[in-house]
Amino acid sequence: MAMGLNIVVCVKDTPTSLGVHVDSATKRVKHDGLQTALNPFDEYAVEEALRLKEKLPGSTTLAVSVGPPSAEGALREAMSRGIESAVLVSGPEFAGSDTYATSRALAAALRKLAADKPVHLVLFGKSSNDGNSGIVGPQVAAWLDWPSASSVKKIESVTDSAVTVTRMLEDGIDTLKLGLPAAVSTVKEINEPRLPSLKGKLSAKKAVIPRWTAADLGLGASEVGSAGSLARIAAESAPPSRPAGMTVEGATSAEKAAKLVDILIERKVI
Repeated sequence: MAMGLNIVVCVKDTPTSLGVHVDSATKRVKHDGLQTALNPFDEYAVEEALRLKEKLPGSTTLAVSVGPPSAEGALREAMSRGIESAVLVSGPEFAGSDTYATSRALAAALRKLAADKPVHLVLFGKSSNDGNSGIVGPQVAAWLDWPSASSVKKIESVTDSAVTVTRMLEDGIDTLKLGLPAAVSTVKEINEPRLPSLKGKLSAKKAVIPRWTAADLGLGASEVGSAGSLARIAAESAPPSRPAGMTVEGATSAEKAAKLVDILIERKVI
C-alpha cells in the first residue's frame, strides 16, 4: 500500500442549467449572469481523491482549474468537501482556450506544482457538462508523457510506484496497472460523492487561492487562449425548439388512456 501520495484533482466551473442564451448578433453564448458551479462529473473525481487520502496516511489533496476569476467557486466547492488547497490558473490570456490549450496550461501547472513536491496521481471527471469532449485528462497526460486511463470505474489498489484501475469499455471492462505519476479520468460508477459540511464551507470560504498566469507557468502568449488553440468556434446556437406534443381527446381519463394505447399500438411503439 502506498504511503503519502500527493493527489491533484483538475476541475472545471460549468453552467448549472440548460438556460444558456446565445447572442443573436455575435452567435456566441452570453456569459453575463450565467450561473456556474463545479462540473457535476468532477464531483466523482473529488470524492475519489478524498477516499484515497483517507486510505493512505500522509497523503495530500489539491484542486486546480483553468478559467476566469469566477472559477474560484468550483475550487471552493471542492475544498468544502475536503480538498485541502487549490490553485486557479487565470488571466485574460487564457480566454478562448480549447482542450488543447487548456490541457497545456494544466500540464504546466502540474509541472510547477511538482517542482515544489512530487505529484503522484492526477484525477479528472469523465468530461464536462458543457464541452463534453472527455479528452482533457488524456491530453494532459500526453503533455507530461505520463500513462493515463479513461472511464475508470474503480481504483483497485495503489502502491508507491503504481496504480491499478478497472475501466469500462463498450464490450466489457479491463484492468490496467499504471506506473506513477499517472492521470486517471473517472466515471460516475466509481463512488457516491459526499455533500459539503458546514465546517468545510466556512473553511473554504476563508481559504486563500493563489492565481497563476501564463507567465507564472512559463507559457508564452501564443501557447494559451485562442492563440494556442487548434479549434475555432465559428458559431454557437441553442437547440431548436421542440414541437408541441400530441393531444389525445376523450371525455374521461380512461377514454384518453385507451385512445393513447391504440395510437401507440398503431405506431408500433408497443
